[in-house]
Amino acid sequence: MIHKLLRSLNNPGGLLYEHVDSVGKRNFIKNGVDFFIILACAPLAVLIRVGLETSLETSVMAFYTMLMVAPKLLGLRLFNVQRQSWHNVSIRDLTNIIYAVSFAFALSILLLWGTRSQVVIPWGVPFIDALLSVTALGIARVLARSSLEKALIQQTSKKKTQKRVIIIGAGSAGVMMAREMLRHPEAGLKPVVFLDDDEAKHKQRFFDIAVYGTIEDLEHAVKKYKADLVLTAIPSVPDAIRRVVEITGKLKVRHQILPRLSDLLNGKVSIKQMRDVDVQDLLQRKPVDLNTEEIKQYVTGKTILITGAGGSIGSEIVRQICGFKPRLLLLVGRGENSLYQLEQELKRYHSTIKYLPFVTDVRDEVSLERIFKKHRPELVFHAAAHKHVPLMEANPEQAVLNNVIGTSNLVELALKYDVERFVNISTDKAVNPTSVMGASKRVAEYVVESGAVRAGDDQHFVSVRFGNVLGSRGSVIPLFKEQIKKGGPVTVTDASMTRYFMTIPEASQLVLQAGGMDHNGAVYVLDMGEPVKIIDLARDLIKLSGLEPDKDVRIKITGSRPGEKLYEEILTAEEGTNRSKYEKIYMARKKEVGIDNLESVLAELKYFAEEGDELAIRRCFHEIIPNFTGYREKDLLKVQN
Repeated sequence: MIHKLLRSLNNPGGLLYEHVDSVGKRNFIKNGVDFFIILACAPLAVLIRVGLETSLETSVMAFYTMLMVAPKLLGLRLFNVQRQSWHNVSIRDLTNIIYAVSFAFALSILLLWGTRSQVVIPWGVPFIDALLSVTALGIARVLARSSLEKALIQQTSKKKTQKRVIIIGAGSAGVMMAREMLRHPEAGLKPVVFLDDDEAKHKQRFFDIAVYGTIEDLEHAVKKYKADLVLTAIPSVPDAIRRVVEITGKLKVRHQILPRLSDLLNGKVSIKQMRDVDVQDLLQRKPVDLNTEEIKQYVTGKTILITGAGGSIGSEIVRQICGFKPRLLLLVGRGENSLYQLEQELKRYHSTIKYLPFVTDVRDEVSLERIFKKHRPELVFHAAAHKHVPLMEANPEQAVLNNVIGTSNLVELALKYDVERFVNISTDKAVNPTSVMGASKRVAEYVVESGAVRAGDDQHFVSVRFGNVLGSRGSVIPLFKEQIKKGGPVTVTDASMTRYFMTIPEASQLVLQAGGMDHNGAVYVLDMGEPVKIIDLARDLIKLSGLEPDKDVRIKITGSRPGEKLYEEILTAEEGTNRSKYEKIYMARKKEVGIDNLESVLAELKYFAEEGDELAIRRCFHEIIPNFTGYREKDLLKVQN
């Protein structure tokens, strides 16, 4: 009967839930069970210690029981034991029970000492009482949880519409997800078996679900257990994900994935977090190991200005910064919709963070100075830029005004208003540039370096250079997905073209880490890993869509576009790198170019841009960057004529 009572407390299909339909009444029942336990443990403790050797047994029991009610109830109240969810009980909940009973034990010693003139109770009684109370309260919760899970397993097995799920990974995430599926049969998912490469787990069972074998056994497991879905719960191992994608694609079985536990806000998984595998999962590398203490030291409590705040990198920098409790965020961007979306996200997930949105352009020096003068930012992260290579080839004046002059405006204001740290987001396209976009970002690096030369002793101006960012706006992946959706063809400019790729969170985290390093004037280079062939990326995306490359969807080679390279470089030939104290961050050994006459060059560039003189802009870039190959006067003259 007690077992049924405990099961009914948290089982939606249980006995009492048919009659008790309110949270208040359910809590009343749970509190009633707790009260019964603490009431029963007191006389039992007296009986165990005193036994039947004294005629005072009954009076001692009654006195001690009444004396202990208040301390125990107070302890349970102070440590929120009465609010525990029994079907989700954890080690932490059991620890709180120990704390509550320990508090009651300490209080009982004082009470027994004060009432010793009336009734002498052996000191061993409260000790035995405490042990009994902890044990009984804990067992009640464990029984409730185990009963619920058993009932759910039985309920799930009876339901014929369940999708049969193979879970790859019997670690924390996989086991938690299996439990969630069992707890929520309404989701229509039934875990049937685990697969894990750790052979030590192969003889284990979790919730009566066996660990069948390794990933290499997946094909056989899918057929044997008639699986409808494969869920990968080891997302930090790209090679394993790629292997699962190949097998599930061959068998035409749906494949989904869980995010890493470190990427979840509360460290818990839920069925809602299951998602389809993306190309980012295949290219994902070892997670970034950040020195959060160093970031905290220079970010916490500061007023921070982020340009391009609504963009892919800028918005992720904002998200990362929110975890370090800044005093105020100044969100600068010219796209009102993207700023609005970021604002809604901050309201929902970071409601305690103070921020001010500014719809303005980095070219607008007057508006920028108004922000600097009023709010005095201490840190600046400059992520605003025009980044599309072909578009900037067609509109070089816009690349100059936004990427070069906009950066110059910010650097001058940062110097004028004593900004502590200025971090400029640069690109690998700034190295040996072949495009106007790349050249404009290289000159922007020179502008930041010039600011570093003029900076005060407590100021740091740096640039952080990295390659393509997966999933950023205008990147190749959204284009490929749209082409696949339409049935193809997927267009690749050259079969040999390669690019470096990094995820948005990884790039943003490393930018924050580099921003805290004390090397004024440095150009930091992020470790981008191995370059990826664009044609391989296209094939992966087609496979992830459940299709066959060149069979279901054709790949078409279109030829390189103006300003494009076959491969990108992170460093120029003369630079090289010095290692920093962080594994994925290097410092370029740069040669100071164009610093002495930079002011006059910037004035010329601005004039030519305002005049719309493309040839003069390219010639000016070539003068300041001798290895800029985007200046071909005879070709430009042909175009103009």
